[in-house]
Amino acid sequence: MRIDVLSLFPAFITQAAGLGVVGRAAERGLITVKGWNPRDHAAGNYRRVDERPFGGGPGMVMLPEPLEACLAAARADGALGPLIHLSPQGPRFTQTKARALAATPGFLLLCGRYEGVDERFLDAHVDEELSIGDYVLSGGELGAAVVIDAVGRLLDGALNDAASAVQDSFEDGLLDCPHFTRSDRLGTEGVPEVLLSGDHARIARWRRQQALGRTWLRRPDLLARMELSPRDRALLAEFIAGQASAPQHP
Repeated sequence: MRIDVLSLFPAFITQAAGLGVVGRAAERGLITVKGWNPRDHAAGNYRRVDERPFGGGPGMVMLPEPLEACLAAARADGALGPLIHLSPQGPRFTQTKARALAATPGFLLLCGRYEGVDERFLDAHVDEELSIGDYVLSGGELGAAVVIDAVGRLLDGALNDAASAVQDSFEDGLLDCPHFTRSDRLGTEGVPEVLLSGDHARIARWRRQQALGRTWLRRPDLLARMELSPRDRALLAEFIAGQASAPQHP
């Protein structure tokens, strides 16, 4: 997979993509991330990439000409796929979207700065917009890093254990279950008995119930969009009943 990023701070993108799981995926030849700086394609001694907006008002707007030249250079270098603009006005980026992008050979990300990008460039060249949340950042670079990480870890061979991605939060619409590890200091203190039983069927049932319960407690909006199986409804009902009978802490 190849991901190209148009950004005034391409080093931020390439450095972030060189760490952790995505960095390992790059070492294994699974993903290539390239940064492209519109300033390198701007005209004049000052290589200006922004200008005041028509109609007045505060802030500056990214000029279309450097962006067009930058995009053309990326395409000429082999960048492929849609151009995606990181914007709070786009639909919310989800795990489902990450999986869809991971199934493609590549795409480009556009990171805006200042007050935004000239609308004429967006209309002419952007294929879709994505938002990582209902808030405003100084630029699209953090959003691009989020998308690259979420997509990169889904590539076949990126994770040492592919099952790790399968049980992640949101993979089946639910939050993940709680996890416990072998702590030298804590030992088995506080670890649910079922996880020590060695009974894989019971463990799988407990984990599914906990995922359902955590989603009910913390993100009921996710459950409202799902159609639970009779088994899941029974597990959730049992979890809710247990919550109602549990002692309340002051």
